[in-house]
Amino acid sequence: MDKLALEKDIHSAGMIILGELEVNDGDPVPKEAQSILLLGPDEPNFWKIFKASKEFRDEEANPLDRWSKRIIDNIAAQNECTALYPFGEEPYKPFFSWALRSGAVWSSPVHLAVHKDRGLFVSFRGALAINEAKTNDYDFENPCAKCPAPCLSACPVDAFTEAGYDVIQCKDHITSLDSSNCKSLGCNARRACPVGANLREFEQSSFHMENFLR
Repeated sequence: MDKLALEKDIHSAGMIILGELEVNDGDPVPKEAQSILLLGPDEPNFWKIFKASKEFRDEEANPLDRWSKRIIDNIAAQNECTALYPFGEEPYKPFFSWALRSGAVWSSPVHLAVHKDRGLFVSFRGALAINEAKTNDYDFENPCAKCPAPCLSACPVDAFTEAGYDVIQCKDHITSLDSSNCKSLGCNARRACPVGANLREFEQSSFHMENFLR
């Protein structure tokens, strides 16, 4: 496998490597795999690419998951690696655990994943298990370490608590008053994060919120 060719294919598809980790015993990957590459949208370029896809236009269910599987399956086939997904049939792959192990993602004050560059808008469309050892040994700093945590007070209905995320409270707000424009602009708590919020198109955030309500 040519790592440079693989990275070029990932970038051409509108995605980016969000983290890399070594395979541990017990990871649900092929036995020959040595490392895992976590893939997510390369925003804002991703949105233009996805909008031009057949999955976005065909009005069938789960367009982003279907697009992700088609694109990542193709990348895997072309580069002799294995595609992995956070959706599909159970048991689900441990993407949150993998993200934390990559050293590029942490658990935020609101208990959502936060990425070193993408902040609270980090999302994983899939991963690739490759037969090469991890090459990234950077020591990244948790962006929450020196942050005053505006995410904690940004939710207009306090849906993020110590007990967890109140999905019903969140959906009730979005479908009624929506005083913070969470539906059209994206989750207000996520937007409050000073890292990466400027990378995501509002139209993309609206797409995700519409699908969240279904």
